[in-house]
Amino acid sequence: MKAEDVAAYLKEHPEFYEEYAYLLMELVIPHPHGGRAISIGERQVLALREKVKVLESKLGELIQFGEENDAVGEKVHRITLALMMARDLESLLYSIYFNLREDFAVPHVALRLWSDVTQFPELPEFEPVSNELRVYADNLTNPSCGAHALYDTMNWFGENSEHLRSFAMVALREEQAFGLLMLASEDPERFYPEMGTLYLKRLGELISVALMRTLKG
Repeated sequence: MKAEDVAAYLKEHPEFYEEYAYLLMELVIPHPHGGRAISIGERQVLALREKVKVLESKLGELIQFGEENDAVGEKVHRITLALMMARDLESLLYSIYFNLREDFAVPHVALRLWSDVTQFPELPEFEPVSNELRVYADNLTNPSCGAHALYDTMNWFGENSEHLRSFAMVALREEQAFGLLMLASEDPERFYPEMGTLYLKRLGELISVALMRTLKG
């Protein structure tokens, strides 16, 4: 008889322990961390302690994730209020750059807009971009993160561009894309392809709504 057969039999016949209760008092098994033998009761206690340690570790991770999510949620709330309070395009752009740099600790932020609005020709945000970039942004349904800046976007960061090692590209859109938000860092692990982009997408949606409201107003 194999050990698996014994285990299966004991699971299927719990009455065995009632008929042979004395065995529970006589059985001894090896200690999991030493050579001495212990009773089955002691072994069960040790097994429960190990399970408690695992559960405590998982609970600690969940608490940490919850605290991190709360912190990010608070930052999203603050930038939302700042966007709502902006009275014109200049103050709105300032709020975008300031909150992303100071609150979200993104060291380098740039954006371009290709709206039909022409009253701000002096702003770098309205400098021309390639048609290929417009098409790319229009097809960018979710933020894209990685080690390379696409098309001519590297030039948006000026003299800092040669030091940048990771990028996030977030399309700004109403029905179609009307702009692109670029986040960059010297840290190659800050924006990587496998990272979650839920909050980046939400930030893009918030900024898109604020910009469209201001541009159309």
